[in-house]
Amino acid sequence: MSEQTTATTGHFACPSCGSRVEFAPGTTALRCPYCGFEQAVAAVDTVIEEHSYEAWAAVPRKPVAQLGQYVYKCQGCGAQTETSDLSTRCQFCGAPLIADPGAVQLIAPEAVLPFQVPRERVREVFKKWVTSRWFAPSSLKKVAATEQLTGTYLPHWTYDSATTTRYAGQRGQHYYETETYVEDGQQKTRQVQRTAWYPASGTVSRDFDDVLVPATTTLPANRLAKLGPWVLSRAVSFQRDYLSGYRTLRYDVEADTGLESAKQQMQKVIQEDCRRDIGGDEQRVSSMNTRYGALMFKLILLPVWLAAYMHAGKTWQVQVNASTGEVMGDRPYSALKIFAATVAATILLALIVVIVAVARH
Repeated sequence: MSEQTTATTGHFACPSCGSRVEFAPGTTALRCPYCGFEQAVAAVDTVIEEHSYEAWAAVPRKPVAQLGQYVYKCQGCGAQTETSDLSTRCQFCGAPLIADPGAVQLIAPEAVLPFQVPRERVREVFKKWVTSRWFAPSSLKKVAATEQLTGTYLPHWTYDSATTTRYAGQRGQHYYETETYVEDGQQKTRQVQRTAWYPASGTVSRDFDDVLVPATTTLPANRLAKLGPWVLSRAVSFQRDYLSGYRTLRYDVEADTGLESAKQQMQKVIQEDCRRDIGGDEQRVSSMNTRYGALMFKLILLPVWLAAYMHAGKTWQVQVNASTGEVMGDRPYSALKIFAATVAATILLALIVVIVAVARH
């Protein structure tokens, strides 16, 4: 059964022409796309609160998968829209619809990284990306614009922790021995590197801040990672104004699941700390026992332009980091260009082999 959620367009109605105001990327204002009227965002606050993970985990909550969808009633035209998105547009009049995350026991966003890249610039960075693809069909350069373009906030978890890790392992020290061998009928000697291994153990500490984990499975985590790095220092305290005119996905990855992913990221860094602490020429880390103290977390919304373009009768997906302009997407390859490059590389390698052979004689 869907959860009834109050969604309003009244706050986002343009007082000048009666249309709507939407957040204008790169500003701190809401702007009417029709008459140009602007009004300041309700508040711009860089102080962002975080939650104690232990305190949150101690309170039972219904899993997000069991929560119903929002039922929006547009105050502009009266139409109803049912969706799990935290913000969207009225499917009939286009008015912004924005829910209260806390209305259905969700963890509310504490921070948002506002859109910086406007719609017009997306077309520029897309065209530059298209024309710079190696081994792409020549016809791809004729694709001048995306067919679809949707500004979307993607939920992410961030985690902070003061970690202390006890480790055990081995330190490898290099030494050299003289080895005798026979070459061309002659006995020769050479120095051969060996490694002596010694037990090692110790304790390392590291504080982590804002370890970022996707809270949505809409896009693959590896693709989202390639859209980074995200400049989280530009994030501000969450305000509903920033969502006006954009789609906002509800998280479908729980905070405890996200924490396990964050710990995996931390463990990679901690292992390198252990190796540095062991020292020597080589290191082996056999065990690590980490204590995660002062564990804090929050939900942050990150801006992405989701785009699609047509080429050779097929739709290709593209994502643009709406904070930095970084582009990541699917693209076609030219089998002819790849074949030509392979042939050229083979010929070049053969020439090198011939030149080296001639030089030796």
